[in-house]
Formats: sequence, C-alpha cells, structure tokens
Amino acid sequence: MKFGITDSFNCSYLEDQEERLLVYVGGGVSQAADYEYLLSSGFRRSGDQVYRPHCPNCSACRSLRISVADFSPSKNQKRVISKNRDITYHTSTENKPEYFALYHRYISERHADSSMFPPTSEQYQGFLNDDWNNTLYVELRLENKLVAVAVTDTMQNCLSALYTFFDPDLAHRSLGTLAILEQINQAHLLGKHYLYLGYQIDNCQKMNYKSKFLPNEQFIDHQWVRFQKNDD
Repeated sequence: MKFGITDSFNCSYLEDQEERLLVYVGGGVSQAADYEYLLSSGFRRSGDQVYRPHCPNCSACRSLRISVADFSPSKNQKRVISKNRDITYHTSTENKPEYFALYHRYISERHADSSMFPPTSEQYQGFLNDDWNNTLYVELRLENKLVAVAVTDTMQNCLSALYTFFDPDLAHRSLGTLAILEQINQAHLLGKHYLYLGYQIDNCQKMNYKSKFLPNEQFIDHQWVRFQKNDD
C-alpha cells in the first residue's frame, strides 16, 4: 500500500489548529477487504478518498468503534428509543432521489457555515459514493415520510457509519442518536463484529457525541483502547 501526506490546512473542527492527512494513494481501494483493514488502523473514507489524520502537534481525532456484542443502550438512549416508537426502519442498497432532498435541507439549515455548503448533487454524490464498496442506506420514516438516512458502509466483519442526515424540524427527537442505535441493531442482525463511528473529538461539540455509546474502543497510539460503561 502507498500513502501520501497532504500539506497542512486549517482544521475543520478545532479553532487555531492545523490539520494534515495521511492519504491512501495506491490507485484506489479495489476491494472492501482492503478498506476494512484500513478501518482497523484508524482510517476513514470520504468518497473514494481513504485517509487518517496525521497532525504533527495534535492527536485529538480518535477513530471510535462499537463492539456490537458488548453494547447495551444507556438510560438516556432507551428514552430516545421510547419517544420514537412511531418511527419505522427500512434499508436499501439504492441511493434514492428522495435522499438528496433531505440532505439538502439538513446541510442548508444545520451546516451552512461548513465546507459542505452549498449542497449540490455533485458534492453529495462525490462525498457518499465510491466505486468499490457496498453501501447500505438505513431509512427512518415517520408515517411513511422519510425523516433520516444513515449512510452505512458494509464489509465482511463490520459496518461503518459514513454520514447521517435528518429532518431539521425533528431535531428534538434525537434522530442522530436513534440512527446510530439502529445501525448497531443492523450490525447485530447482519452478524457483524463492529460498527465504526468515525472520529471522536472530545473538544468539538459536533464530534464528541460518539463517546456516549459505551462500551467503545478508541484508536490511540496505534492501538485500540477500550472505554467501559459507567453507571447511568
């Protein structure tokens, strides 16, 4: 495998920090097994680009995964499930046109200050799609109306949560949390060992929610470190 290192640029998550990436440049990952191996080494993908933070003065980004067999929801997560009993779950392997309409609303109303704005069809397809992976779309519906989509990569032994977007008007329902809980459920149903949740960043409000899913494992100093569940 061949890798390259990007130049430094302003960090997307922490103010006054610079970011640098270690990027897989071996001509594109051709098999899901290659990506699964890289996931287990702290990498992640955006479109066809597979990368890992490689910042000389910062180690805030830590890949986080859930051991499916060990997970049990917290009291708060059980409350989220309870208040959303009218939500139904569906899966698809097709990137349906109705997904982009919801994605457009989500980015426009919740992330207008990010590099993902303005959302375009080209940006959406380039961010989510790749040429070598099996992608599962986990749908959350309320009275048959699409209210959230969790885009999920599927590999032999794991699922990887790529991105979730939801109806901004229903933020009070904690649909992001609900989507992760359903992804864990899907991993269990499919017999997968892990659900990867991307990067945990303790000092970034938008990125520190993942640590609430316990027990979890975080990739620190090139090894997976287990974080146990505390009393609720």
